[in-house]
Amino acid sequence: MVQVGMYKSLSSAVAGVKAQGPRPWSGFYVGYSTTVMREIPFAFIQFPIWEHLKRSWAQMQGYPIMAWQSALCGSFSGGLAAAITTPIDVAKTRLMLLQVDISESKGRGPSLFKAIRQIHSEEGAAGLFRGVGPRVMWISIGGAVFFGAYEHVYRTLRLL
Repeated sequence: MVQVGMYKSLSSAVAGVKAQGPRPWSGFYVGYSTTVMREIPFAFIQFPIWEHLKRSWAQMQGYPIMAWQSALCGSFSGGLAAAITTPIDVAKTRLMLLQVDISESKGRGPSLFKAIRQIHSEEGAAGLFRGVGPRVMWISIGGAVFFGAYEHVYRTLRLL
């Protein structure tokens, strides 16, 4: 929260966040459930696409793919998953920064779907995809590194 200018120092941020929730320290967990709700569809998109691309590439070339090829497949699948799940990420971030109405809905606390509806009604579809370019770029780079390294280590350990 210091990063976005809501607080001037770490100590004021800790005090402010601590005071946000109904119980001490619960303010630090605002967005936890929405983070999980973002990660599940992200993984359900990314991993099957990565596996499909690897299998197709290996079949096309007639031998198993190499680590750099897995990295390219991971980069693409991560970027695609990032683009598709950006609306959830935007809503999660806004909830965490208290930039959307977090009044309780039926006693359950802040709602991801309520946040998505609010952002869409105030900013349109463009608001839900704010930051999609940097998000896709960052996750594509991460996907290349992660899946390339994974494939390299996997192949190395299989040879032992």
